[in-house]
Amino acid sequence: MKRYLDKASALTLALTLVLFVVALFAKGFTHDLLLEAGVFLVSIKLVLAGYKNEQGTRLLLDRLDRIDHQLGQLTDRESAGQAPTPRS
Repeated sequence: MKRYLDKASALTLALTLVLFVVALFAKGFTHDLLLEAGVFLVSIKLVLAGYKNEQGTRLLLDRLDRIDHQLGQLTDRESAGQAPTPRS
C-alpha cells in the first residue's frame, strides 16, 4: 500500500487535531474556534504541500537518473569507437 504521510506529518496532524478538539471543549463555540480551526487548516495545508513537494522531487530524480543512464550509454559507445545513434 502506498504511504501518503510520513510519521512526522501524521504525528503533526494527530497532535493538531487533538489540540483542536481540546480547545473546542475548553473554549466552546466562541470566536476563538475560528482561530483554532485556522491553525488546524494551516497544518493540513503544510502537510499537503510537503507531499506535493516530495512527489515533484521524486519525479525530477527519476528524470535525472534516466538522463544519467543515457549519458553513460553515449560515453560507453564513444569509448568503444562507435558513433552515437541519432534520436528520432
